[in-house]
This record gives sequence, structure tokens and C-alpha cells, in this order.
Amino acid sequence: MTRRAFFRKAVGGFTFIELLVTTAVLMVLASAALPLARVTMKRQRESELRRALREVRNAIDRFKDMADSQTIAPMEVAFGSEGYPKSLTALVEGVARNNDATGSKIKLLRRIPIDPMTGEAEWGMRSYQDRPDAAVWGGQNVYDVYSKSPGIALDGTKYKDW
Repeated sequence: MTRRAFFRKAVGGFTFIELLVTTAVLMVLASAALPLARVTMKRQRESELRRALREVRNAIDRFKDMADSQTIAPMEVAFGSEGYPKSLTALVEGVARNNDATGSKIKLLRRIPIDPMTGEAEWGMRSYQDRPDAAVWGGQNVYDVYSKSPGIALDGTKYKDW
């Protein structure tokens, strides 16, 4: 074997054009996958928002049911509150049982969930006396909660309307 033939066999690899075409194909695939990843992330945050809203609304409903059935102490239900909690912190701190000398409390939430759209544990609230589309909380009680995010969901609705 001649020296020239040896080098010809040993030298191999990709040409510059092959590398350029491969890079271009990878860039096209990546640019197609990026919007899909964004939609997937947004869908996941929307799912977390639905879960958090359901968790808080279920706690409010349990409080209302217990107030109506007089399971909780009358002092826990403010006059004119229609049986709804005074604040979200009341659901976390717990409410005293009716006719319970031990002082045990019923806790309806472990913590106030974080709104995945805003990243904070701040929620918009409506009292029973507020209009359904009210943007400002009346402060009498907590009848409903909503996200303070100004964003629009994948289905075209506003997060604050959920």
C-alpha cells in the first residue's frame, strides 16, 4: 500500500455542505417544536389554575354547608355574611366547632393555593352581596374567587372569568 492510499482511506468525515444541511434541518425541527412546547406549558398552567380554583371553591362551599347546618360555632359566622367565610385566611386558620369545649378547629385549606398564572397566592374575591361581574371586592364575605391574571386562555376566555 502506498503512502498516498493510506492517507486517502484514513481521512474521512463530513463536508461543510453536509454539516450545513444537517444544521438547517435541525433548526427547522426546533422552530416547529418551540410553539408546541409553549402551548403545552400554558395548558399545564391552565390545568393547575382549574385545580386551585376548585380547591378554594370547595373549601368555601364546605364552610357554607357547615354554617348552614350549625356545625361551626356561631361566632365564626359574621352577621350579614350569609354563612360564607370572612376571608380566605379563615379557611386556612380553621373554624371552631359548635358546642366543643376542647377548642379544636376544623381546617378547610392547608394553605391558600398559588395562582399559576400570576405566581402569587393573591386571588380576586367576590362577596355574596357583589354583582357577578364586580371587579372590586365588597369585603363582607368570600362567596367566590377568581384569577387576577389579565391573560386569555387557549379556549379564548379570560382567566378572570373562570
